Amino acid sequence: MSAPRETLAADFFDRFADKFDTLYDSRRGPVMRWVDRTFRSDMFIRFAWTFERMGSLEGATVLDIGCGSGPYLVEALKRGAASVTGVDPAPGMIELAQRRLQESRLGGRARLVTGFFPEVEVPVHDHAIVMGVFDYLADPLAFLQGLKAVTARSAQVSFPSRHWLRTPLRRVRYRLRNCPVYFFDRDQILSLARQAGFSNVEVRKIPGAGMDYHVCLRP
Repeated sequence: MSAPRETLAADFFDRFADKFDTLYDSRRGPVMRWVDRTFRSDMFIRFAWTFERMGSLEGATVLDIGCGSGPYLVEALKRGAASVTGVDPAPGMIELAQRRLQESRLGGRARLVTGFFPEVEVPVHDHAIVMGVFDYLADPLAFLQGLKAVTARSAQVSFPSRHWLRTPLRRVRYRLRNCPVYFFDRDQILSLARQAGFSNVEVRKIPGAGMDYHVCLRP
């Protein structure tokens, strides 16, 4: 029996954990930092938009599903969050998140969970963050329904868009790595969010390279 598709994605990110960890800090060389800012600008824009849409985090609880190496967790704590929870299926990513939290000296207000959402149980949080996860989900509606159940105020979510050139290239590139990927359009996102029970859905297309939609969901 073949492995579930989400497991294949988790294995992929576990293998490349250290490489992905450098995208949010200054450990890459000047050339690669230029490449990141030029061709991976979506990652930095969605980071800024996420905290803009959540507003003040003073005293709030924040859940990051697919937390990776933890940059959103640390930023939320720096902005006054009372506590944060990070969930990721890749053990290598959880180890990097633990290291980042320790280096920030804010780890005492953080909890890390290794596993797949929504299978893992987490309590309701004021805000949820889900960045770079829907790219790899075979059942996005079930995920969104689980997300609705643990979100009190807002969920900040990214969805990969369809593009006539980038989409087929990315699909082939990830297929060679045994990592299936999925793509969405605005109407699909709106339909899925409403089926999951979110009453307020704001969809913004990231400009420029534009591989992502940034979506603010409110119960």
